[in-house]
Amino acid sequence: MNARKAIHISLVALTLVLSCFVMPPVHGQSAKPGGGLAEPSTPVMATIFEGEKYFSNVRQLTFGGQNAEAYFNHDGSELIYQATVDSMACDQIFRMNADGTHKRLVSTGKGRTTCSFIAPDGNAIIYASTHLADDACPPDPDMSQGYVWALYNSFDIFKADPDGSNLVQLTSTPGYDAEAVYSPRGDKIIFTSVRTGDLELYIMNPDGSGVEQITHEVGYDGGAFFSLDGNWICWRASRPEGEELKEYRTLLADGFIRPKRLDLYVMNLKDRKPIRLTDNNSANFGPYFHPDGKHLIFCSNLHDPKGRRFDLFLINLETKKIEQVTHNETFDGFPMFSHDGTKLVFASNRDNSRKYETNVFMADWNWPAE
Repeated sequence: MNARKAIHISLVALTLVLSCFVMPPVHGQSAKPGGGLAEPSTPVMATIFEGEKYFSNVRQLTFGGQNAEAYFNHDGSELIYQATVDSMACDQIFRMNADGTHKRLVSTGKGRTTCSFIAPDGNAIIYASTHLADDACPPDPDMSQGYVWALYNSFDIFKADPDGSNLVQLTSTPGYDAEAVYSPRGDKIIFTSVRTGDLELYIMNPDGSGVEQITHEVGYDGGAFFSLDGNWICWRASRPEGEELKEYRTLLADGFIRPKRLDLYVMNLKDRKPIRLTDNNSANFGPYFHPDGKHLIFCSNLHDPKGRRFDLFLINLETKKIEQVTHNETFDGFPMFSHDGTKLVFASNRDNSRKYETNVFMADWNWPAE
């Protein structure tokens, strides 16, 4: 085993923390992008671990490789997600029905892609891609200096028709632009950019016009989502100080970031005053609003002293009380509720057929609102 592979395996959970989801290549799987991904003939029921009292009827939707960041369309009938499968060297964007059927490639098949979302009216998709710079995948970062994540300068945000045709570039500034999602009202897109020299959140119109910066503190701001009414956003952020701030700025200047501590924030888009929700010296990320607007579900390693086990948690926005949702010994992350609150889609290492692969799962959500 070479040194890079050893580092990857020892820190495999941390590859899930930053960007939207920059996944390592996994080869030799049975999926065939563009020609119909592997699908079982009947639904495959998945493990529900002891303590996962809000889950029932958990189904596995993908099978092999790296599959994550699956997000519902507006009515909950479809999902868009990113995957590295078969002989692919890095992520591309796929769509599938909410039952896991009819998987199909909707990105170009070129470069590296990440962070996809479906417009509320169903007439467009967005994702970030490096394909304009090179048809090939950009190189993986050098892990000799420890685990770092590459901020590929060639990432820009694109809009396309639902099937991936008629691709339109929405961002063109130098440096990283990615992590874009639509507001449920369809009037805005929120995304992360390094265009000012720091990683900040921006809002723009669906055609790429009217770009406006909405965070201003030093540190990484990203992975933002809107509340169901479109009035609030939630996101993950780092606020490095002292030596960590020096390291952050040095790595950022070289196009890297090191995932360590991330905390959750919310903000009303009218008054734009960030509210910090967590302060637990952990990697908290992937927040998403429950439809009641009073809770977030998110991923964290807060109960793992080694930092490599990630579970899903709920947090009450008013009291900041946290409740653990999943009890998987490896990784559960990137949760999203259907708009009616009856389903939860998430990525997980549970029930792997091969070590370190990640798949998409759907659960019926049985949770009484407070």
